[in-house]
Amino acid sequence: MHRIIATGLSIGYIGRGGGTVAAAACCLGWYLAFSGGVDPLVAVLVTVIITDLGVWAADRVEPLWGEDSPRVVIDEIAGMCISLLFLPVTWATVFAGFVLFRFFDIAKPLYIRRAEGIPGGWGVMADDLLAGLYANVILQVAVQLFPL
Repeated sequence: MHRIIATGLSIGYIGRGGGTVAAAACCLGWYLAFSGGVDPLVAVLVTVIITDLGVWAADRVEPLWGEDSPRVVIDEIAGMCISLLFLPVTWATVFAGFVLFRFFDIAKPLYIRRAEGIPGGWGVMADDLLAGLYANVILQVAVQLFPL
């Protein structure tokens, strides 16, 4: 079970680009689930469950696959969820969240790279959670300045 969760229902097995595919799949799922209206409590609950499962699964697969294996993409899914919390669910916001999240996840500015140094499952998840937080803050400001 921990391998299925860690790989985002096996997306992580596709190899190079798995993180991008997982983030895109999360965007599609988020849009389909919440475009009719989002209860913030449900969105937070989904994000917390994915994050908790991700920490657990990453802890379990680290001894098997090594530290922060590219097969582990549940961290991208959790980070993508954070990027979209408390925002209107439109194609524009979801796409902007995807672009911003991937930028922060790949470039790793502003202490994101340091977060990778946390041991175990939290270390695998922390950099993506922080990337999601940065993306969300920028999107919150953008939505206030330029309503979509």
